[in-house]
Amino acid sequence: MNASRSIIVQGVGYATLATLAWASNFISPYVLQGYGIQDFMLVRFLWAGLLGLMLLPFYRAQLRHLHARQWLTGMGLGVMGYLAYSSCIAGGVIHGGPLLIAAFIGAVPVLQALLGNVRRPALRWGQLALPIGALCVGLMLVNLHVLQAPAGGTSLSMGVAFAVGAVLLWLSFSVVNQTAMEPLHVDATGAWTCLMLIGAGLCALILTPLAWAADLLRLPSQGLATPAALHLYGWALLIALLSSVIGAWAWNLASRRLPMVLSGQLIALESFFASVLGLAFEGRLPSMTEALGLAMILFGTVCAVRVILAPTQPCLQRSTSL
Repeated sequence: MNASRSIIVQGVGYATLATLAWASNFISPYVLQGYGIQDFMLVRFLWAGLLGLMLLPFYRAQLRHLHARQWLTGMGLGVMGYLAYSSCIAGGVIHGGPLLIAAFIGAVPVLQALLGNVRRPALRWGQLALPIGALCVGLMLVNLHVLQAPAGGTSLSMGVAFAVGAVLLWLSFSVVNQTAMEPLHVDATGAWTCLMLIGAGLCALILTPLAWAADLLRLPSQGLATPAALHLYGWALLIALLSSVIGAWAWNLASRRLPMVLSGQLIALESFFASVLGLAFEGRLPSMTEALGLAMILFGTVCAVRVILAPTQPCLQRSTSL
C-alpha cells in the first residue's frame, strides 16, 4: 500500500472510531433516571471541560505551535460543535420529538459530502451518485417511521427550528474546523481537541447558574448526591469521554487525512452505530426495513471509500502532503 492510500485508510479508521464514539450521544434519553436533559447536558459538558483541562498539560509542547487567535478559534468550535449542536438536538427532541430531529439529522452526511465537493472538488459528481444515493435510501429506510408519523404538536415549529439549527451548526463546524486545522502543526491535534473541550466546558459553566436561576434544572430539587444523581454523573462522564474526548480526537485526526467529501459521507456511520445502540437499549432486533436501511448505509460508505481509494483520484495527491 502506497503512502497516499495508507493515509486515506488511517483517516477512514479514525473517522469510524469517531462516529462510533459520537453515537453514544443517542443513549442519553435512556440514562436520565428522572432528571431533565438540561441537567444531563450541563453535567456532561462540565465533565468535558474538566477533562480538557486535565489533558492540556500533556500537550504543552503542542501549545507553542498555536497563537492566540487559534486558541480562541478552537474554544469557539467547542461551543459550536459540542454544546450548541447538542443543545439543538435536545431542543428538537423536547419540542418536536425524536422522530422529527432524526429526519433532519439524517440529511447531514449527504449535505456535507455535497458541500465538501463544492468547496474543493475531489471527485466527479457522477462518482458520488452511487454512494450518496445508497446513503439517502438507507437513511430513509431507517427513518421510515419518521416519514409516516403524523404531523402535529403545538411546538412543532420550535422543533423544526432546533433541528435546522443543529444541521446548520454541524455543517458550519465541519467547514470551519477542517479549514482551521489545515495550517496547524501536525503535532497540534491533541492540544486542539483540548481547547474545544475547554471551550464547551467554560460555556457550560457560565450557563449552569443561569439555568439554575431560571428553574430549568431538576438536580437542585431532586438532590445533588442521591443514587440517581450519581448514576447521572457517571453516565455523563462516560459519554463525555467517548463523545467529547475520544470522538473529537479521532475526528480531528481523520480531518487531517481525508477530503471533506469523504468525511461527510463517513458521518453516516454515526446513524448506523446510533441505531444499533438504540436497538440494544430497547432490547429488540431491527425490523426488516431498518435492517435493509442499515445495510444500505454500510454499502454507501464502502462505495465512497472505494471511490476515494481509486489510484487516479486527485484528492490523494493532496493527502500526501499531510
